[in-house]
Amino acid sequence: MPITNSTQLMRFSDACGAEIPRWIRLRLQGFGDDTASIKRFGLDVITDLCDQLRNGGVPGLHFYSMNQSAPTLEICQRLDL
Repeated sequence: MPITNSTQLMRFSDACGAEIPRWIRLRLQGFGDDTASIKRFGLDVITDLCDQLRNGGVPGLHFYSMNQSAPTLEICQRLDL
């Protein structure tokens, strides 16, 4: 799930029982209401995580875009998909 909104991420995580790593939570809290920084961080961290998964041999990636296709497309472009 591309990180574009920290509140939405927390709500989604709580609803499905997924844990957000502490370091990600702390970074998001540090941005406060700076949505541009949150989006930049989200693109960087999710692209890196996807790259690690691909390098580890996963057969594919599945994104929950939450009706926000632009960040997902940006990640795919960064990954040369």
